[in-house]
Amino acid sequence: MTSRVILISPAMSAALREARFDDGCPLEDGGAARARSAAGVLPRAARALAAPGARCRQTASALGLDAEDAPELAGLDVGRWRGRTLAEVSAAEPEAVAGWLSDPAAAPHGGESVRGLCERIAAWMAEAARLSGRTVAVVEPDVVRAVTVRALGAPEAAFWRIDVPPLHAVEFSGRAGRWNLTPGRPLDRQHDH
Repeated sequence: MTSRVILISPAMSAALREARFDDGCPLEDGGAARARSAAGVLPRAARALAAPGARCRQTASALGLDAEDAPELAGLDVGRWRGRTLAEVSAAEPEAVAGWLSDPAAAPHGGESVRGLCERIAAWMAEAARLSGRTVAVVEPDVVRAVTVRALGAPEAAFWRIDVPPLHAVEFSGRAGRWNLTPGRPLDRQHDH
């Protein structure tokens, strides 16, 4: 049995535009409109999920997905950095940011480490591999990065080398603990296939 998982990054929000650690802000009007215009371009799925963040839930809704809440797919918990920009944190805590970006086990913000996120998401992927049919999930870009790292067997340090633009779909297919990756594509009608 082959399982298929399509991960969709959320549409644009102010936090994303400002390089601010997400604090639950909603989608921008343009991001929501772009997601609505992409409704219907996804293949049929046996299940639709949305991570608990506001922009993930709003993107799923704008895409017309009747998505179940999936707290296990929450983005990286950045603890006390939530709501602050990367520039603000880098200015106030340069050593902490440098350590966080270079050591996957570091969590100077008091939240979750990249390694912890990768392990949590790997457990979810193991469960997803047991399901037949296609799963579509709207998740934060860091979840897409974690799945990609684990699916490819890449070192966790590669996490920061993966770009995930807004409103992109990345597909994984697998069985027996082995996943293949179909690189991301934008969700708009010009790129529908």
